[in-house]
Amino acid sequence: MTYATSAGSHGPHDPLHPGWHPEPTVELRPARAHTRVEFQPPHDQPPPPPPPGPSPADIEEMTRRDAAWWADLRRQCTARAKRLNSGHAVEADQRYGTRDALGPHAVMLFFTAPAATEPQRYRLHTGWRLFLSAPESDDLPQMLADLADIAATNIAHTTAGRRWHPLGPERSMVNGGDINLPGDAVYVGVGASTLDTDDGRWNQLARLLREPSATAQHRSVFDLRGRCYLLLTDGTAIDIDRNPHAPLHYDGIRASKPLDADRPAHWHNPHANLTVQGDYHTREIWRHLAALHHTLAGHLRQGPAT
Repeated sequence: MTYATSAGSHGPHDPLHPGWHPEPTVELRPARAHTRVEFQPPHDQPPPPPPPGPSPADIEEMTRRDAAWWADLRRQCTARAKRLNSGHAVEADQRYGTRDALGPHAVMLFFTAPAATEPQRYRLHTGWRLFLSAPESDDLPQMLADLADIAATNIAHTTAGRRWHPLGPERSMVNGGDINLPGDAVYVGVGASTLDTDDGRWNQLARLLREPSATAQHRSVFDLRGRCYLLLTDGTAIDIDRNPHAPLHYDGIRASKPLDADRPAHWHNPHANLTVQGDYHTREIWRHLAALHHTLAGHLRQGPAT
């Protein structure tokens, strides 16, 4: 018997041929959907080390710069307060006896803004308020207490999207100085200026300037003393006695923190607790000034006004 064809490697497969064997079949399965596999680090691999922190030398340099910045700010605020107190006295003397006569007290608000051209990279801005002569502006502690209440009321009535700012434009607490601040200015402190000193109350001293002197010695407003009280956001308290006739070695400045950044570490400051020193009236000034300061600082620390 012959077969029509032989089983070759390229010929057709004849199942009747003695050498034929069925070819293995391949099971066709549907392809699985592609699954994204997230990379999982080996469990035994330690996490990457944190970036190195500042070295002791870097920390020392940053501390030195910070101390120099604050010492410079204390000096600038002190000089600004002295000038304001002197200008307040001159203005009050010129208005004395008129319907626009000034009261003996004033308030200062201090702000700083970055300024690359300045030695310490900031510029000091000061807004102030002078008050007309009236019974409610004659008592400094009470006047400061009233201002703290007014500030708290303005803060409480703040509407959404429009925060109150002590420099205005609405319900401003100042009427002179740097009223328009840069957008990046920050609050750094408050101060009170008074023409009431150990030499007497302002109204008495101003009247004496206009009366004939028994000694024929003429005095002017430039011979009168003044006083300032400052509180800064780093906790510094500064008491300034502006005395035109003080000896050259007496600057009249007492501060709870140094105005000189190069003070040695062992330096003892006798005025570290300045706000609890002095007589009752002085301590009351500090107490009410601190209430105003903390009210403003707590509000303005939340961000810029819009």
